[in-house]
Amino acid sequence: MNALKKFSSILSILIIISGFAQTYTLPRIKSSVTLPVSLPISEINNLVNQSIKGILYQDQSFTDHNNDQLKIKVEKQSDIRIKALTNNRLMISVPLKIWAEKGYGTLGYYMYKDTNFNLIMNFITSISATTDWNLDTKTTTAGFVWTQKPVLDYGKVKIPIAPFIESILTDQQAQFTTVIDKQIRSQFNLQPYLVTAWNQFSKPINISDEYNTWLKISPQNILMSPLQVFQDKIKTTVGIDLYSETFVGQIPQTTSAITKVPNFTFSSNLPNIFNLQTTANISFDEATKIAKQEFLNKEFAMNSEEKKIKIVDVLVYEDKQNMVIEAHTTGEVNGIAFIKGKPFYDVQAHKVKLDVFDFNLKTKNILQKTLTVVFEAKIKNLIESNYGIPLLDIENASKKTITESFNKEYIEGIRLKGNVIDLKPTQFLLSSKYISVIIDSKAQLEMLISGLSF
Repeated sequence: MNALKKFSSILSILIIISGFAQTYTLPRIKSSVTLPVSLPISEINNLVNQSIKGILYQDQSFTDHNNDQLKIKVEKQSDIRIKALTNNRLMISVPLKIWAEKGYGTLGYYMYKDTNFNLIMNFITSISATTDWNLDTKTTTAGFVWTQKPVLDYGKVKIPIAPFIESILTDQQAQFTTVIDKQIRSQFNLQPYLVTAWNQFSKPINISDEYNTWLKISPQNILMSPLQVFQDKIKTTVGIDLYSETFVGQIPQTTSAITKVPNFTFSSNLPNIFNLQTTANISFDEATKIAKQEFLNKEFAMNSEEKKIKIVDVLVYEDKQNMVIEAHTTGEVNGIAFIKGKPFYDVQAHKVKLDVFDFNLKTKNILQKTLTVVFEAKIKNLIESNYGIPLLDIENASKKTITESFNKEYIEGIRLKGNVIDLKPTQFLLSSKYISVIIDSKAQLEMLISGLSF
């Protein structure tokens, strides 16, 4: 079950962050992950066979049970078989090898003879999960089938002892139901492993040494759909609601460790496709660098080729949750243009672009009104058409990392299988230093279990 502890690190791999070495906290993002889990019935079969071995019952006295003159030893003969039934039930068939020795006689004089025989003892178990992370089973008897009936051969006298054995086995079978339920509950108590996973999951994770960037994950709620028994597997879906926070330039405070994982809430509406929101940040220094590469020393004509304007400096920054491109110009217009707008994602270009809604010009020149209007139209068109912060590398890196994380066997017996259906930036949050990009990753994920052992 160390698999649960190992799996707790998976989400940390999914967060793709870029940052710079200044103290800054990115927005606290609420997100969720849904994880369909498939547990093959063959795995339960293997675990039960690992747990139940050897002698299951032994009576070594001839005189107990009202002097029944019978000794008996019951052993598991071969592998227990488990088969799915309707209504979330399992049939458990236990092949038994039985040795018996019976006394035949009266008044204290007995002849003893032993024999070996086989039978299959059947149980029916209904299975469900409890909100405190246990499996709850209710096992009832389903009779037994003789594969070889016991007969004691005293030569001329042959005594079938099945009736003697059946009464004992009926009593024992009723007691075995309690043993089976207790064994399953003790083997499948997930609390200790979930506590370890939760506490590890909540520790700050160093995403980048170069940029001193840290990720803090805060699980909030856990949901789980009711267990469903199919012909060859038991299926459920686990949902995790969480917050992710990114810190640049400082290590976030560690959340206090828990000693018990909160009970989960049953939900029958957990989708197989989920949306994981992650964050990346682009500094305004980088945004300014991109603007300078595109526009610095660029010339464009006004009404004629003789009347030109040259951009000699560019700055990009935030103002009241708006993005501003400040362009210093010489030539026909000698001044500073302030082009303000909202960032948006251009799907075709894979860039952050600017939707301009405001323009101001600061100049000592006294311009004709017509010239000002032409200049505004020219520079706004230039900015909207040509300026863009590339996000394709971030998108590709995010998709590659998530896909790789979704298709790994992290430890023997636990494998993830999944794919990214769609990934794109959807929101932009501005601060004095950063453009924070919210990336939505639509994905599917499944946990496959095979080869577990305790």
